[in-house]
Amino acid sequence: MTKQKAVDKNLQNVAKDFEASPVNSHHAQQVQQKVNDHRHQDALNHEEN
Repeated sequence: MTKQKAVDKNLQNVAKDFEASPVNSHHAQQVQQKVNDHRHQDALNHEEN
């Protein structure tokens, strides 16, 4: 069996985001909205009632 290095998924996803550059303002807005949606969903998932 081979050993695998531990990979930080959050860091891996951030690196992918930096690699992508928007081609125009509409695409940039779409990318930003995706980030906002993920943050909002994360906040909902961690709410305490």
